[in-house]
Amino acid sequence: MPRSRSRAPLRAALPLVLIGPALIAPASAHAVLERKEAAPNAAYRGVVQIMHGCDGRPTTRVSVTIPEGVTGAKPMPKPGWTISTVKSAYARAYPSFHGQVSEGVTRITWSGGSLPDDQVDEFTFFARISDAFAPGATIYFPVEQDCTEGSYRWSEVPAEGESARGLKAPAPAVRIVAAQGGAGHQGGTVQAAQAPAAPAARAGAIAIEAPWLRATPGGAKVAGGYVTLRNAGTEPDRLTGAAIPQAGRAEIHSMTTEGGVMKMAPVEGGLAVAPGGSVALKPGGYHLMFLDLKDGLRAGETVSGTLTFERAGTVPVTFSVAPIGAQGPGAGSEAGGPPHHH
Repeated sequence: MPRSRSRAPLRAALPLVLIGPALIAPASAHAVLERKEAAPNAAYRGVVQIMHGCDGRPTTRVSVTIPEGVTGAKPMPKPGWTISTVKSAYARAYPSFHGQVSEGVTRITWSGGSLPDDQVDEFTFFARISDAFAPGATIYFPVEQDCTEGSYRWSEVPAEGESARGLKAPAPAVRIVAAQGGAGHQGGTVQAAQAPAAPAARAGAIAIEAPWLRATPGGAKVAGGYVTLRNAGTEPDRLTGAAIPQAGRAEIHSMTTEGGVMKMAPVEGGLAVAPGGSVALKPGGYHLMFLDLKDGLRAGETVSGTLTFERAGTVPVTFSVAPIGAQGPGAGSEAGGPPHHH
């Protein structure tokens, strides 16, 4: 199993070989990670992008190796593809939300589908970057790509002090950066700048409590939003939309875990808030997904936005921005916290 550092077994990784009519292929196909930065002690959403097939042939299998020090890996299902995982012991125990973990998924494979050469697609997993990495480190995620004829092995890792630019088959890489807002390591928790808690708002009978967003890594196109809604009236209402200036659009999503696989789906028709009841949008459950980000969200800031209700209409709210991987407003990234799609 590949390790987090550049060690001899990784430096001797396979060259890019197109298995087929005796061809050694140039790097005309690419497997890359959409998110190229991550913070230690924080959740990471890995999106492997397959840009081409094998010499014109469709891709039928994609496999990613999860390196040592990246824990709690879980794949996102893809319609038309079958998922399999390999679980192995870690080299040491790592802190997690439920204590210490000493084993986990070290390889994820999607197979059985067909991705034409002239199309691109994404294969997504969720994991957690452990305390084994400090800002400035680089983590490599080797990827295997098989086609109806031929295959690629994106597994080369540069030697210590060398650049990956000269490699023919570079493994997708993630650079570790400090959590936004001047994060540092203290007792296994990333400490970051905190925005003051957003004041409660009211829309008719609906109380809007603690709206907050998660900060985003560089280049991210989605962000998660959370809030608690309480209905003090006698009529039901429904949350139907949200908006912030940094996002092109927003959706209300649910998230569930079935058989160890996280499943996310839009909430059609809005989210009901019953009379006398409350609904909490929080990590791992119902949440707002802000898409097509035009600018990143930085921990410690506040963002003006709106929530739209079926009866109460559109209401201005102020979102506080918590650190990447935070589990609540104004909180740091919890060590071992569950990975989340944002």
